[in-house]
Amino acid sequence: MSALEKAYYSPVGRRVAAKAGLAEPPRLRRGREFPHGPLVLAALGPSTLVADVLSLLGRPHEAPVIDTGDDAPGYGDRIGALVVDATDVRTVAELEPLRAVLRPAVRGIERSGRIVVVTRPATGQDWEADAVARALDGINRTVAKELRGGATATLIYAHEGVEAGDLVSTLGFVLQGRSAFVDGQTWHVRPAGAATTRLEERPLEGRVCVVTGAARGIGAAIARTLARDGASVVAVDIPAAGESLAAVANEIGGTALQLDITADDAGARIAEHVAARGTRIHAMVHNAGITRDKMLVNTDAARWASVLDVNLAAEMRINAVLLDPATDGGMADDGRIVGVASTSGLAGNKGQTNYAASKAGVAGLVAAMAPDLADRGITANAVAPGFIETEMTARIPFVQREIFRRVNSLNQGGQPVDVAETIGYLVDPASQGVTGQVVRVCGQNMVGA
Repeated sequence: MSALEKAYYSPVGRRVAAKAGLAEPPRLRRGREFPHGPLVLAALGPSTLVADVLSLLGRPHEAPVIDTGDDAPGYGDRIGALVVDATDVRTVAELEPLRAVLRPAVRGIERSGRIVVVTRPATGQDWEADAVARALDGINRTVAKELRGGATATLIYAHEGVEAGDLVSTLGFVLQGRSAFVDGQTWHVRPAGAATTRLEERPLEGRVCVVTGAARGIGAAIARTLARDGASVVAVDIPAAGESLAAVANEIGGTALQLDITADDAGARIAEHVAARGTRIHAMVHNAGITRDKMLVNTDAARWASVLDVNLAAEMRINAVLLDPATDGGMADDGRIVGVASTSGLAGNKGQTNYAASKAGVAGLVAAMAPDLADRGITANAVAPGFIETEMTARIPFVQREIFRRVNSLNQGGQPVDVAETIGYLVDPASQGVTGQVVRVCGQNMVGA
């Protein structure tokens, strides 16, 4: 149990929450653990795509309960997950069968259960089909807000040509507890041509992953998670954090690199560190970031520049060096680049114009990079955390902190490991078909949701 959960669920925590009129947050299922109850598969057409993915995942499934009248039928026991193959849904009329399988499932889903819909994206060729593809997004986001007990909803757009192996990593991630704080979100999977036949426990075995800002908080959690998944981690942070950085690196059996990422030679020094070990980089995770919050009318040029330099420009300079095929110790083909954006960047946030600019820039950067790197098999993605429980957020005044925690569908703040697990999914070699995406790790935060 995390420190936050201990605080929430202790006798004192319960009394304080009760006096404040705050509901007890649900405990979320985390880690590489599937739902406990039965998995239900509803195929809304002849497609066997999702059934084939579940077979590769080794997950048996049951037939759905279907609502046909005013009184919604239920499941005898709580179900663990409902997975819907909606890849054949093209018309407004075909949304009714979706309602008919969702209604009993919403009533019967277990705590930390999952509802996942897999469909096709808009193509610009059929007005009704494109409207329906967008309607499914609205359904997904609304179902996520109606679920209780830590259950989540996800919509996956599987592009034409996607085969079962292309979806193993994504469907495995959203069903497992690794996606605990990813709720009401939608992203795309494209054909990858990878022969993925199972969900690996240590998919990063023998691969080098570099993580900036790794000395504490979210960065340390990323380093630990990637090491758990088999990676040799290069943990990077500023010299002032050297002691904490060394502790993290020693804990996970990685190496520490003390470095100011804004230095002109930062990319070269990362590459030299990796090249000295006779290898190249599989994943570059740009986690390091700073805030210098002020209302725009009080933001001077120095405060503006420092945030944009650390959070965005430094990332671009490092990428330029590492992506040069001539750089020893640079990015390997079929590698992964992950940036850390923010819901503040996606929606804006009062007093954070500089920070929002930098984090929106990260989202724009990965979208721009993805098609240009496709011929090398390199993917570029970002995560956008919402309110995550860290040492920094612990210093926010209690009432304000509780508001931030609870303005999402899961009624709590996320944990650093929630961001780390999502990055672990994105850097998995089996996630080849996911690129140019921003995955929000925010519990379906009302900000930017």
